[in-house]
Order: sequence, then C-alpha cells, then structure tokens
Amino acid sequence: MNEFELIAHLTKSLPTNASVVAGAGDDCAVLDLGVPDKLILFKTDAVVEGVHFTKETPPEKIGRKALARCLSDIAAMAGTPTAVLVTIALPKKFEVEFVAKIYSGLNEVAEKYGVAVVGGETTTNPGRMLISISLLGTVPRGKQILRSGAKVGDAIFVTGELGGSLAGRHLEFEPRLAEAGWLAEHFHIHAMMDLSDGLAGDLRHMANGSKVGAILLKSALPVSRAAKLRAKESSDAKPAALAALTDGEDFELLFTVASKDAVKLLDAWKKNFPHTKLTCIGKIVAGEEVFLRDKATTHKLNAHGYVHFP
Repeated sequence: MNEFELIAHLTKSLPTNASVVAGAGDDCAVLDLGVPDKLILFKTDAVVEGVHFTKETPPEKIGRKALARCLSDIAAMAGTPTAVLVTIALPKKFEVEFVAKIYSGLNEVAEKYGVAVVGGETTTNPGRMLISISLLGTVPRGKQILRSGAKVGDAIFVTGELGGSLAGRHLEFEPRLAEAGWLAEHFHIHAMMDLSDGLAGDLRHMANGSKVGAILLKSALPVSRAAKLRAKESSDAKPAALAALTDGEDFELLFTVASKDAVKLLDAWKKNFPHTKLTCIGKIVAGEEVFLRDKATTHKLNAHGYVHFP
C-alpha cells in the first residue's frame, strides 16, 4: 500500500462537524469558525531527517524548509498565514546550537511572511530528527481556491521552473504567497495547488478531485536549468523533461483558468512578476486520464511523482 492508497484508506470515514468547509484531500483544511468575512485555513506538515534533509544540511535551511512547505500550501488556497506551532523531535544526543540554528532559520522566514510562532512541543525520537509544523491562516469568505474546481476546456498554468530540486532549491524556494493572492484578486482561478510531489502526480490529484482529465504538452514544460545540467552531465540522471514531471519539491503553483482568460493573464503577469515565469502547459479535457503530448504523439502519462512507501 503506497502513500496515497493509505491516505484514502484512513480518510474514508473521518469524523466531521458543522465547521468543516473542506477537509482531508486538499492543500489545507478550510474551517468556518464564525470569524466575520474570513474562513480559517489549517495545515500540518513534517520534515524528517533522511527524507527531507540530511545530517549535512545547514540547520538554518532545515528550519526554513519546515515552515516554507506549509506556507506554500497556504498560498495554494490563496490565503494569508497567521500563526504556527512547531513540534521538534530530537535524538537523545543532539547539539543545542544546531537546534537553535534550526529555529533561527524558521524564525527568519516566519518574520518575512508575518507569521507568529506561538509555541509547540519538544520530544525525543530515537535515531533521527523530525520537525512538524501546524500552521493557521485565513482566506476571505468564499474566496478559497480548492483543487477540485478544474473545468473542461481550462488552460493549465504553472509558475516558475520544474525539476532539479535536489540541486538545492528544495531548501531555498520562496512560497508563492504574493503571486497566489494576486491571481485570486484579478482572475477567476478555478483550481489551484502547490507542487510538492511532482507535476505528474500532483496534476493527477487535481484531475481526480475535479473529475476531469488533462493533456500536458511536453514541449511547454518549464524545465529548470539544474535539471538540464544534471541530465547532461550524469549518465545516471533522469532525462530533463522526466525530472520536471517527477522530481518533486518544486513548491510552485499549479492552477487552471478559463481558456478565454489565458492571454490576458499572461500579459498581466509579465507586468506584475517580470522575474517569475508563468507557463501554459496544457489543458483540461473530459475523461479521467492524464495524457502527455510529444510532438504529434499523445499517450497516457505513465510517469508518477514522489510517493512515500512506494
């Protein structure tokens, strides 16, 4: 049983109550707690030594990544982050200064995005370190963007470049909070999510949630320079386009809009975010499959993104 099969098994009969607007299955839970004009966003995520970072990773970057991952999920809902709780589990032998530097990196990114660090928990975890983040945010009532709103005929867009996260970008990315807020304010975004497990897998999540299919254009994929260099210099590396589809930890925005808005969106984006790419990579179609079009050939996309317990 892989990660997503396990999630489906565990979430099929979760308790709920009247506060739940959107529960398991999206980037954040969306809750109605009676706050005037606002809904609450709630997100949790963890980084684990040996999975998301190594013993050699600079501690400031570990802390930064731990919080930035959750900030990216708040962005995917077009929300604003507010406050975070931090749980850190440490092996019995640890260096106090190393842990302090983790918090230094975390605090720096929290201050940058106006997030209050309001407490948490410390505990032991024999053998390896784990940091778990619980993040609250808000979104204007009725303005949350879910994964499940993609419509047949929509254009599919992605911000930034994809692939090559192992070159270090997974530790240094900027959550697309400003970009997501601008998109939500100026365009009717039908569906949006962040790319954490790889485009090939995450687009399937969006398509499944929206009960639609999709066609990706291989020639349009915004492949990162790091992925291209890795493919060129190492015989063991993935082809660059495959890296863009499957490497994961890109933390870019994947979203859909009506095709009629695509050109207007691209023109406005260039004026507001001239240093960040925005690329139309395909379209939403009827059906339940995701396809890849390579020149004159269209075939079912067989590649998958990152999966825990594959």
